[in-house]
Amino acid sequence: MSLETIFDQALEHHREGRAAEAERGYRQVLDEDPNHADSLHLLGMIAYEAGDCDAAIERIRRAIVINPRASSYHLNLGNVLQHLSLARDAGTCYLRALMIKPDLVEAQVNLAHLFLAAKDTGNAIEWYQRALALRPEMPEVHKKLGDAYRVELKTELAIAAYRRAIALQPGYADALHELGVMLRANRDLDGALAVFREALRAEPDHPRAGFAMALLLLLQGKFREGWAAYESRWSSADHATPMRAYPQPAWRGESIEGSLLLWPEQGIGDEIMFSSAVPDVIRTGTHCILECDVRLQPLFVRSFPEVEVISDREAGFNPARGIVAQLPLGSLPGLYRRKWSEFASSSSPYLRADTTRREQYRSRYANGERTVGLSWFSNNAKTGENRSMDLALFGPLFAVPGMRFISLQYGNLAELEAEIAALGSKIFVDPEVDQLRDMDEFAAQIAAIDLVITIDNTTAHLAGALGVPVWLLLPFAPDWRWPEFGGGNPWYPSMRVFQQPERGDWSSVVAEVGDALRAL
Repeated sequence: MSLETIFDQALEHHREGRAAEAERGYRQVLDEDPNHADSLHLLGMIAYEAGDCDAAIERIRRAIVINPRASSYHLNLGNVLQHLSLARDAGTCYLRALMIKPDLVEAQVNLAHLFLAAKDTGNAIEWYQRALALRPEMPEVHKKLGDAYRVELKTELAIAAYRRAIALQPGYADALHELGVMLRANRDLDGALAVFREALRAEPDHPRAGFAMALLLLLQGKFREGWAAYESRWSSADHATPMRAYPQPAWRGESIEGSLLLWPEQGIGDEIMFSSAVPDVIRTGTHCILECDVRLQPLFVRSFPEVEVISDREAGFNPARGIVAQLPLGSLPGLYRRKWSEFASSSSPYLRADTTRREQYRSRYANGERTVGLSWFSNNAKTGENRSMDLALFGPLFAVPGMRFISLQYGNLAELEAEIAALGSKIFVDPEVDQLRDMDEFAAQIAAIDLVITIDNTTAHLAGALGVPVWLLLPFAPDWRWPEFGGGNPWYPSMRVFQQPERGDWSSVVAEVGDALRAL
């Protein structure tokens, strides 16, 4: 047989997945012609498919030396390097491939992927658009284009890209999920819910859509269905807390002979919010062991004297504890908050600050004016930017007479004072309070204040749980924890909600708060 025939047969084996036969054929060709570049290149691809990236790189580079004008060699070398997270080297390979063949769509798409991963969304969008101009029927590329627009907060363009991806590939669950996220960001809650349901019909075990649907249902106040769906959080890529492998079964509210362990999940604000249902457990007569963040332990001990409060996450594995059932704290509302009316069973307030320290703060702050606590930013890496405000936006509030403003903002003391001084604002920063270190001290400070004005952060939860009047400032598309409830929130009766009428419009929120503050 001629070398051409041997190579063609090896290539057919390769295409049909018979790697061993393909490799024998390529090597046979190379025995006769050591400079057969295509055989070297494809031997490199076999090595790559087998997981041997070093051999793949060595063989493909040898092929490129022999034939530097083969765009597919540069493309596949880039693929191997990208697999190894060598983004800069991979990008160089894709650009070389495009210099040889400017309409090589695969190189354009892969280059766009690199830019998107590097958060260079402008270049990512440009290269996705170039690829789609040449080959518009690529649903996965339309979906990635939507992802890039989403990062740039171009909501309408992202929605259009996701819809195009779904039109090309009906039942494309990833695109459906992202479309739902964008519709929810536009406050099209019914549209988002329909899309999430469609995603789950297409892929019942989708790693994100089920949890996203649960949060949307809770935001809409559809609590019974929402809490049931909320249990999907343990399999969601968007839920940071891992499930604990305790040997005891999950509690379903039944009578038990022994102790129930309630264990924490998510952040401190969530622990505070979910603990509103702890009194419901107490009323059942169940012996309860409540694990919490160590910073909350003194506050919870005082507030729930009938409960054993611990900060030992290994308690569930200790037979001496007598624990016969367990439940993550976030599953508790699914037993006791399944409809609007059940929120009324929360004792309000349900957390109690240290009265001695509370009175000390009251005396320290008293000057005949109303004390107003203020918190304005969150450093949450995922959602903090959307929730936070520039302190300068609060300027109109400082002009309201009869108010003394107290900082409830966590952060470096000197930096906070410098930020306040730069604006010429009169906000007292109390050096005695470090809420990141001592939540019980922070609770006493909040309890001593007449009114709390805060963005969506732990301060809002703690003030609400303490029964302190709290005005919550929310972005256009709020978090699921704040379902609309006649201007308030079902979790915290002392809370009043002020929400952006349009995306990014904090000025209208501040103007409304200013009117309410003057009305006091």
